[in-house]
Amino acid sequence: MELRQITSFLAVVEEGQFARAAARLFLSPAAVTGHVKALERELGVRLLDRGPVELTPAGIRFITRAKALVDAANAARAAVDEPVQSLGDGLLRVGVMGHGSAELTPAVLRAFHIAQPHVELRLTDLNFTQHVSALLEHRVDVAFVRPDPKDERITSDVLTTEPRIVVVSARSEFADAGSVRLADILDLPYLSTPEGTPRAFTDYLHFTEARGGEPARRSPDLACNPGQVLTSAAAGRGVGSALYSFARYYRWPGTVCVPVADAPWQHSVLATRATDPNPLVATFRRLATGIAAAANWLAPPASWAAPVRFGAGTPGFDAKMPKC
Repeated sequence: MELRQITSFLAVVEEGQFARAAARLFLSPAAVTGHVKALERELGVRLLDRGPVELTPAGIRFITRAKALVDAANAARAAVDEPVQSLGDGLLRVGVMGHGSAELTPAVLRAFHIAQPHVELRLTDLNFTQHVSALLEHRVDVAFVRPDPKDERITSDVLTTEPRIVVVSARSEFADAGSVRLADILDLPYLSTPEGTPRAFTDYLHFTEARGGEPARRSPDLACNPGQVLTSAAAGRGVGSALYSFARYYRWPGTVCVPVADAPWQHSVLATRATDPNPLVATFRRLATGIAAAANWLAPPASWAAPVRFGAGTPGFDAKMPKC
């Protein structure tokens, strides 16, 4: 998915015609048409009806996220237009747990590369056990994780605040529910996490606070990454939980992401070592927080409630996403 494709899509929607959108973007109508068709192929759905131009149901669901992507890109440009001291050659190791902070993650990486082109960015996937340890053991310098580690050795900058979902089998009794409440799901078999997983992450995954600190009923399966959560959920062996944006990033046959209407919203954060004097880390943090604020990142409203289904017969992005 390329920014120019999304920009062309939005221009067509706003202008109501491919020709007017092309003139506005200083492109040929054929180029704009090609961008929209390429975007539709990648997402696996038709976003626009032609003649007259109208959004399809999938296009209506996609447009808010498309605007958020463009806002994030514009914020990234604005951030790097500010004077930034060149820090010369160097290396910054970036950890990303799962999908990080959604669309903000690549926006921040692009902005940092533009601001510090001579600095090497080295990306590392983090699993659930590395929520804190990757930073404390100096394997990464900054990390996109969730939730806030709440560890005095770690400094956290909140980047997104989102509602919660529960990930269940498509055969679950809750698969067709518009939403669930915590009381409905606290007794489900939650996936276990390996020894060494920080308590903050396990409590987040299992909604521990909602059950008064009591441990969750456990599935026979262990999970330390999103793929393992989804595999177990699809098989009906265990359930997991996540932030709202998880459903956009993980399309997994046989699983359904159901809103938890009364669960407290949670953060994704950029975590760094509390005493790290590295100026590259300070620059990365400043860009990340500036982009997050300037992009006016929107999570769904509190009233959102629609299951997000990815299973047989569900093409690409054509899921029951809430209208945000």
